[in-house]
Amino acid sequence: MLPVGWERVRDFVVGNTERPVTARRTTPTFGPLAVRVPRNGTERRVFAPCAFIGREGERAALYEDAACRLLLCVIDGGGREAGAERHHDVHDAQGAVIGTLRRVPPRARPFKHGWRIDQPGRPPVLGRNEWVSGNAKDIAARVVEKSLFGALDALTSLGAEGGDRPARPRTLEWRAEDEVVMVSEGSEKVTVKADWLDRRLAFAFALVGDR
Repeated sequence: MLPVGWERVRDFVVGNTERPVTARRTTPTFGPLAVRVPRNGTERRVFAPCAFIGREGERAALYEDAACRLLLCVIDGGGREAGAERHHDVHDAQGAVIGTLRRVPPRARPFKHGWRIDQPGRPPVLGRNEWVSGNAKDIAARVVEKSLFGALDALTSLGAEGGDRPARPRTLEWRAEDEVVMVSEGSEKVTVKADWLDRRLAFAFALVGDR
């Protein structure tokens, strides 16, 4: 499958599925591990690659071609300690730092760690659990919605075989001041909402992983 341009990607996933099973397709097809863009609606869904995943020495890298010859960016996957934070620099094909992904420890329990993207010339982008993202009004509305749907979900799931349900990846809302820049579900499914965000920094988060 031919790659698509990466610069203006909105929704993407990470994986090797090119054509998933749908109502019209009984057998999936697979390709190289890549950042992929969903296309063609539900029944004819395909996941077109926009950046191929490989390595440059000990570091994770993204390439514009499946042969991994045209370097797009390199991510410091292991990161570096910066006080209580861990920083992952992202470099372009020439080695210049285009931004930094920062894993930020929680201020208090029971919350988990958060994230921050530093892109030169842009305000910091903070990735926080959707429960605590936004202003007080946003949070209050979200609590009410989650409480109602959580109670309904608990009632409708009673009696399910085994009684256990697989844990869902947490949703993070990434904001620069009052602007929602990006939304991520786990590390695999990401939606970019701001045109100015360098997509390579969003891809870097997916590769580093929300852990």
